[in-house]
Amino acid sequence: MTSLSIVIPAYNEENRLPLSLDTILSFTGLRQWEFLEILVVDDGSKDSTAALVEKYAARSPLVRLLRNPGNRGKGYAVRHGMLAAKGEWRLITDSDLSAPIEELDKLLGAAATANASIAIGSRAIDRSLVSVHQPAGREISGRFFNFVMRACTGLPFRDTQCGFKLFHRNAAEIIFPRQQLDGFGFDVEDLFIAKCHRLKAVEVPVRWANVEGTRVSLLSGVKAFSDLLLIRGNQLKGLYR
Repeated sequence: MTSLSIVIPAYNEENRLPLSLDTILSFTGLRQWEFLEILVVDDGSKDSTAALVEKYAARSPLVRLLRNPGNRGKGYAVRHGMLAAKGEWRLITDSDLSAPIEELDKLLGAAATANASIAIGSRAIDRSLVSVHQPAGREISGRFFNFVMRACTGLPFRDTQCGFKLFHRNAAEIIFPRQQLDGFGFDVEDLFIAKCHRLKAVEVPVRWANVEGTRVSLLSGVKAFSDLLLIRGNQLKGLYR
């Protein structure tokens, strides 16, 4: 049995969340857990996302709503959820389940095999697992970002931006109190903090399908490049110690 927290950052997701929560509850209901919780972190949604999650929470004790103090960004939502989580293993998954929840078994298995405290889903290791691709422009910019990211940080990963990542409690309690970024670059920052503390992370190919309605704007994508400089600056300031 496994002790698991599933953290779902959500902003204006009233349309996509019901199917995702139903799918997660169905998947998790097929096995026994030492402990299980599903934390939906509402990032100041303007629609009925919060009310929807509260209805699910009223029906299932596994579901819990966390609220950010306004719209603070996905990085803030992820940090909020991971620090509130109680499971031994803590999964971050996007609200659209672009990586199917069943791929959790791959991450758990890879972490156990490699004796790693972090396992990250990857679209880049085996692109045949990507059933629906992003628009060509976004894929090209993503590959360029990864090239620059590796040059700036020394991280070896081919895909840091896939929203499907698993952290052991010990790693989460080191990484997330030190996370400084609230925007697009937080994924890189978290893995960079892990590197600074010599936490072992493995990159795992997962099935993935692009879902229309992305929240990543052109401006936030551009800002991710400047976030790489902020990460280096934060390291020099000793914020990751």
